[in-house]
Amino acid sequence: MVLTLLTGTFTTFLTQTILTTAFPTLMATFHIGASAVQWLTTGFMLVMGIMIPVSAWLLAKFNVKYLYISAISLFLFGTIICRFAVSFPMLLAGRLIQAAGVGMSAPTFQNVMYSIFPPEKRGSAMGLAGIVIGLAPAIGPTLSGWVLLHHSWRSLFSIIIPIAILVIVAASFTMRKVLTTTDPKIDSVSVVMSTIGFGSVLYGFSTVGDQGWGSPVVLGALALGVIFVILFVYRQLHMETPLLELRVFTSPIYTLSVILTAVAFMSMVGVEMVLPMYIQTIRGESAFNSGLILLPGAVMMGIMSPITGRIFDHLGAKRLSNTGLFLLLVGTIPLIAVGEDTPIVIITVLYAVRMFGITMVTMPVTTAGMNALPANLISHGTAVNNTVRQIAASIGTAILVSVLSVVTKANMPGAGVSAAAALAQTLAATVSGYRAAFIVSTVFAIIGYVLATRLPQDRIDQQ
Repeated sequence: MVLTLLTGTFTTFLTQTILTTAFPTLMATFHIGASAVQWLTTGFMLVMGIMIPVSAWLLAKFNVKYLYISAISLFLFGTIICRFAVSFPMLLAGRLIQAAGVGMSAPTFQNVMYSIFPPEKRGSAMGLAGIVIGLAPAIGPTLSGWVLLHHSWRSLFSIIIPIAILVIVAASFTMRKVLTTTDPKIDSVSVVMSTIGFGSVLYGFSTVGDQGWGSPVVLGALALGVIFVILFVYRQLHMETPLLELRVFTSPIYTLSVILTAVAFMSMVGVEMVLPMYIQTIRGESAFNSGLILLPGAVMMGIMSPITGRIFDHLGAKRLSNTGLFLLLVGTIPLIAVGEDTPIVIITVLYAVRMFGITMVTMPVTTAGMNALPANLISHGTAVNNTVRQIAASIGTAILVSVLSVVTKANMPGAGVSAAAALAQTLAATVSGYRAAFIVSTVFAIIGYVLATRLPQDRIDQQ
């Protein structure tokens, strides 16, 4: 059962970033800009974030076996749509359907893992889980680059389809009902509020690159989103059985763990998306070379995930997260100075250092937060943590791309400039955009490092 879950989770999380190195290709194919193409990632993460609280209700109501099979089947359906997409809206629709399936399957995987392993073994168990949750998105750009070297972008989805089918077949034989079910009611008003609230915030940040910060569309979307998020939170806190149990935030350790994980993912996913674009557009490298440059970081994450899990079982989260976020800072700050002549080996090393650091933060801190909750709140804690993490990552990525687009446009050459000068100024403007994006990512890392110092020193399950 665990092997089936690991395989399914690896496959679904792989699709989260598998298109990042394909963005320049997709932009050329569908004649769209960076602000539009980034919706393939940010929209994916947003739908995941919205579906996760719904999945908490689904887990309580339905047999986990049939829920998981349904989730992977929905993911498969979305993948098939992407494979045969003939337009960007069709491709985006397929991605959002994929995300709905992942938003159901990911919490199922984590809840089963938390349920079948005792607290003293959860660090090691979630370290194993971290291999797929962390390694899959990390290796996505590399796999994508290799596939694009030999095949079209459609092949990125072709390789996923048979694996998803295999997982569905395996789940029908290996999955068991390991979670108790009840007959809870779902609050559809809360679902609508969360969709409008978080969707509007993401839309606002995503359109900054095209519209500008002073645009009524941007400001209106952000204002609408904030209002509905506030209404959503208020409703959850005044319901007996809320869609998202926000009372888990009464635990300071859990609250801190959620914030740290969200900040780490904002920094990780944002750079995972922006860096391949820099490597291909500024350095002129192929999609394959772009993915190859990021490979050591992915390998680093795969090697370290189970090791950090075992270390957590003995030392707790404070030392790991402090060290990890320090490494994230060390690997991010130099990116601010990247240019058209920055040695590729430096980019490779910095990215590997960043991923090494993130591995020491995400799963240990998440496990620490879960261990701080009573058993009856673990499923709610998982749902809240995953929701916040995915929405934060989608908004963080949108912010990075918006900053990239805004700064690039602001520094573009004006009319009357010679062709040679315009080319040089355009390149300089694009480089300045990437540098600004990396500054934002550095700010995320600094915030995380400061917060990590507030974690307790002792092991969380002894608090």
